[in-house]
Amino acid sequence: MNPLHDPVPYCRTLSCGTLSVMPRGGMVALDKLFDIAERRNPKRAFLFVSKVLGRHIPVSPGVMRAVYRQLAEQFPAVPQGPVLFIGMAETAVGLGAGVFDEMRQQVAESVYLTSTRHPVDGELLCEFKENHSHATDHLLYLPADAELRRRVLEARTLVLIDDEATTGNTFINLLDALRNEGGLQHITQVITVTLTDWSGDAVAQRSPLPVHNVSLVQGDWHWQQNPHAPVPVMPDVNVSSSGSVAITGKQSWGRLGMAQPAADLGTDIQPQAGEKILVLGSGEFVFEPFMLAERLEKLGAEVRYSSTTRSPIATGFAIQSAIAFTDNYGLGIANFVYNVAHQQFDRILLCTETPAASVDPLLIKALRKVAPRVEVICYE
Repeated sequence: MNPLHDPVPYCRTLSCGTLSVMPRGGMVALDKLFDIAERRNPKRAFLFVSKVLGRHIPVSPGVMRAVYRQLAEQFPAVPQGPVLFIGMAETAVGLGAGVFDEMRQQVAESVYLTSTRHPVDGELLCEFKENHSHATDHLLYLPADAELRRRVLEARTLVLIDDEATTGNTFINLLDALRNEGGLQHITQVITVTLTDWSGDAVAQRSPLPVHNVSLVQGDWHWQQNPHAPVPVMPDVNVSSSGSVAITGKQSWGRLGMAQPAADLGTDIQPQAGEKILVLGSGEFVFEPFMLAERLEKLGAEVRYSSTTRSPIATGFAIQSAIAFTDNYGLGIANFVYNVAHQQFDRILLCTETPAASVDPLLIKALRKVAPRVEVICYE
């Protein structure tokens, strides 16, 4: 893609204030990449809602794959491995896996890890915080596989992937935790990867190691708070613990390390030509569902991909509709599906890493208003 020559500023007035964004460079027009919504979060009142991420807005798997490739094409030369890729839970778990999938054959000894808010059986590598988030605490586990574990511990290049960077604090927090708590002392360079980067040179200025930034758009933002707006009330979703429902799905998509996608979810599902299908991932379990959606699209279905989330967002602006329900992990916290309830599909495939019985009946009931066929797909 060619760089944009005449960047156009972006401004949106919300009930709680006005957000202004000025691009400084990039490859994609701002309105192609994101819209703005209001967070139900007193720490940060606005949210960049991606149109290409497959999280809050349903999107074609082909569009998502093209974004992974556009980011991978910008990578600098990586002279030697191992190379550790890390995707940030929960929003960028799928983005990180997609970028890794595009890069894994181009770099030596690559491994993908995701941060998580769901403790699992394994050896904890480190913990870090995402201070502005609705759920601040992240956990990172060492792979169970000996070779993947070696790649993590001996990594020389570190690739940190998130959907957007506003201050760079999360990247710095993670880098510090990996080097000090996790003991990763062989790292010689850091590559940050985002869809949109508003952090300027903040990461490079604060990092003890050389940093190369990869993104589709770079720019600056300014938030003008409305002093008369009420402070939003955020649901209690800041939970990083095991719930009462056991995770039965495979952990090979990133939480315990990944060398390559398994692509083994829902392999028996066959679409009708032109069938309008929505594939929904759930929480952090998103990349194997994406691989299913991509396969169905290649077989001729009209597919959109999206995911459930614990992120509390107000309806309006980028969020046209919302379905609220209780999580499938037995944590008792609110989860949401955005921008689905006002649409219509022939079939919805809801993919979970917990048993089908763990899905809140309220979610199934709401989805049946959107499609005559709703199926829960899981590893059982």
